[in-house]
Amino acid sequence: MECSIYQRIRDHEVLDRRKTVTALRAGEDRAILLGLSMVFLSVMMYFVLGITILRSYSDSVWTDEDCCTIVNSTIVWDVNCSYSCGVECWKSSRYPCLQVFVSLNSSGRLVRLLHNEETHDSNPECFYIPKCHKDYAATHAMVQDISQRLRTQLTVQCYVDPTEKTDSAIMTQIYGRIAVFHSLFWPTCSLIGGTVIIAMVKLTQYLSIMCERLSRIKR
Repeated sequence: MECSIYQRIRDHEVLDRRKTVTALRAGEDRAILLGLSMVFLSVMMYFVLGITILRSYSDSVWTDEDCCTIVNSTIVWDVNCSYSCGVECWKSSRYPCLQVFVSLNSSGRLVRLLHNEETHDSNPECFYIPKCHKDYAATHAMVQDISQRLRTQLTVQCYVDPTEKTDSAIMTQIYGRIAVFHSLFWPTCSLIGGTVIIAMVKLTQYLSIMCERLSRIKR
């Protein structure tokens, strides 16, 4: 009778231990899956951001900050453009070309000021390229307002080519140092976090195996 009671108690202990082990393994599997997902996500973020932000930042020649004094801001001519009017439908329009010349405070050079790197690639003659619209009057008024604001500011912060190989400066960078920092910081945090989770789970499994071996030796 006593042996039967003892056997039942032992069976219950074994069953509880198996349930605990099963629950722990399920939790460990979820933790490893979370860690692997974080590592995979960080690698994808490195790949995507490396193609977009880091590549654009490294290709840009306008890296040094400077102070530009507005010398002239004038609308010189109109540039033809086309806008979408539906599926496979395009109509012609135009936008005013605003030319802005500035003097660099660091060297005194007279250069053309552009809005950003994309402006230089699209039309290096114009400071700003507005989106092509049907209403030319509205586009002209917007560009005229930009010209007036530049004249009233007199001096603006700009970015120049330290090698002086280009005769232009840009007013804003598409991707600056802060954007580059965030593009590296957050994927790195995700990579470290995922790696730490996986390492902690593996360490827990190793310690559990060692404790089980020690308990068997004591028996």
